Amino acid sequence: MNQREIVVETPGRGLHDITGAVTDVVAKVGVHAGLCHLFIRHTSASLVITENADPDVHRDLETFFADLVPDGDSRFVHRSEGPDDMPAHVRSVLTQTHLTIPVSDGRLGLGTWQGIYLWEHRTRAHRRRIVVTLAGG
Repeated sequence: MNQREIVVETPGRGLHDITGAVTDVVAKVGVHAGLCHLFIRHTSASLVITENADPDVHRDLETFFADLVPDGDSRFVHRSEGPDDMPAHVRSVLTQTHLTIPVSDGRLGLGTWQGIYLWEHRTRAHRRRIVVTLAGG
């Protein structure tokens, strides 16, 4: 088993493609067949696998979540870091903080149109840390 950390500087809310960074870790470690597990060490950002070809998908996801969990919702008491604070936590809970992807022939087993994304739920820039654990041979 091998473990690395990826650090991602986000400019703010949105989906940020980390497929290349994860692919680089898999190549450096040299796992031929096994599993790649990703875990984000934050409660206001998440990890998702989604469409990597049409940017409209990302816009539509943001639109859906803006309607589902709007910033400044008066129902939320927790606002210590601003109107996007609690909505970011809810978005994170509704999505994922970890992913597991197969590794086959030394490559991530993603489908043709799949990419790995860090989904930043806060409106301001953040430095996010993702633990990458590779198991296999």
